[in-house]
Amino acid sequence: MTAQHLETPAEIEIRPLASVDDAFTAGDVLARVWGGDRGAMPPQLLRAMAHAGSYTVGLWREGEMVGASVAFFGPPTERTLHSHITGVLPGHQGRGVGRLLKQHQREWALAREVGTITWTFDPLVRRNAHFNFRVLGVRAVEYLVNHYGAMDDGVNRGDETDRILVAWAVASAPAETPHDDRVVATVEVPADIETLRREDPAAARRWRIRVREQMQAHIAAGRVVGGFDDHRGYLLVRP
Repeated sequence: MTAQHLETPAEIEIRPLASVDDAFTAGDVLARVWGGDRGAMPPQLLRAMAHAGSYTVGLWREGEMVGASVAFFGPPTERTLHSHITGVLPGHQGRGVGRLLKQHQREWALAREVGTITWTFDPLVRRNAHFNFRVLGVRAVEYLVNHYGAMDDGVNRGDETDRILVAWAVASAPAETPHDDRVVATVEVPADIETLRREDPAAARRWRIRVREQMQAHIAAGRVVGGFDDHRGYLLVRP
């Protein structure tokens, strides 16, 4: 374990957004995390989702909300939960909060007989690919080109919103990284796309197109994303 402090369950409390004030605070937290886009998750929508029984939670530390997460609860016959948006304030990122939150989502889902949680993430963000594939053991479902269209937040502004849809089988063993003898191709990703977007937007756009074109070519050839390697990038295998 490094010297970096990890938030512990005793320090972070995860609880439902139970009031109008909670919804407004969560909307503000998410806007701060996502660079000022206050229209992405309006408090009124949070209230409606909470009332309808979806997953709407805040993460509190010492009485302050430091993160929030929202997921659409699918009909009982589908037994799915789709995690739409999650944000943790910068001072609390990289401290184990993401893993803690996913464990909470898993327990929430299992209590409602949900076996699969899905979500999308930007394929260029290396740390998210590592967490999803190597820590949680998700399975890639689909590569989505410019899935959300133009977004006016500080994270996505000026970029196209390609995403990978993943599925986490919470009632089963995590998917394992494929052995090298199964890997038929790899797709490299940048070391730090967030910094590259700020310092060299043209280079960031080239990475977007490069990864998109390579992914589409592999998928057209019948290959699928089988995992992620911190050095080589996405690992393509034959199903």
